[in-house]
Amino acid sequence: MSLLLSKTISLVIIFIVFFTDDLYAQQNNADSNKIITVDTNKIVTSKNEQVYHLRNGQNYVYSKPKPFSFFTKLPHDAAAVATTAFKKESIKPLAYISAATLLLMLADQPIANGVKKFSRNINVSANEEYKDILNIKIGSADVSIFKAPMNINTAFYQMGQGFPSLLIGAGLFTYGKINHDYRALSTANQLAETFILMGVSTQIIKRITGRQSPSRATDKGGRWRFFPSFHQYQKNTPNYDAFPSGHLATLMSSVTILAENYPEKKYIKPVGYSLIGLVGLSMINTDVHWISDYPLALGLGYLCARQVIKHSRKVLPATLKQKNKIKLSYSVTYNYGKIMPAVICKF
Repeated sequence: MSLLLSKTISLVIIFIVFFTDDLYAQQNNADSNKIITVDTNKIVTSKNEQVYHLRNGQNYVYSKPKPFSFFTKLPHDAAAVATTAFKKESIKPLAYISAATLLLMLADQPIANGVKKFSRNINVSANEEYKDILNIKIGSADVSIFKAPMNINTAFYQMGQGFPSLLIGAGLFTYGKINHDYRALSTANQLAETFILMGVSTQIIKRITGRQSPSRATDKGGRWRFFPSFHQYQKNTPNYDAFPSGHLATLMSSVTILAENYPEKKYIKPVGYSLIGLVGLSMINTDVHWISDYPLALGLGYLCARQVIKHSRKVLPATLKQKNKIKLSYSVTYNYGKIMPAVICKF
């Protein structure tokens, strides 16, 4: 109940933060026609669009996000993800994901045992330990809204729950509003949209596959109970919700969105992928997921992010500076009884 409530409150926070976009919809456009330089990338601004000339020659065009666009675009982007998965160009990635999942399933239990043994050797606790920071009272029960992790394994596990992505999105939204930066505003909208999209899509797949989490496994690698009833799933969720990992799907989509919208920030991918790896290990150590739950989650997170990005910006062809060509020509003239050769150089 508390987990469902926290996710609901997260969605409410998204609506509250992004609702302020409507308050700025009538702002003065006097600041629109200007050129700003940020990290040597020129931003050319018009009334409703900004063109970012990146150092690699690419040009990203962002329109001013409309209020609640992160929500109104959901049906279109969700349909695009579903149709893309069945296109010809998706056959190879799906084959890789399927092969990786099947191969890792053979090693699920040994890998889980190895991760937990290694964690014990370096004194990393497998227990989830939190301290309640913010509670609200609902009826006679106290429900925790925000909990601080009390050990490193719990801290990494919590990173995959989407809260860091929401914080980054809120920061980008605030920065974009203050500086009239459409790229920051669009990236914040994309993070919010994929947060919702990942939550819905992974839940659908979980409720179809019904795989046991390691903590409830009755067989090596956990049993698969396809299409569990709604009552069974709600009553004993860890018995059915291992595949795929919603944490890694959300984290992968967030890293992809940040890296694709800010390609000049070279640290995003190595830092992001390292965090993904650490979150994945922490969930194996905590008996939340098997390693074979991850390939589909990573592929789904990447695919959804790419679709959302595709419908949120335009990419113009790279502009190449044309080098001035030097043209040489020769001529011979005869003046006053003399032959006069000449070289003509044109720039």
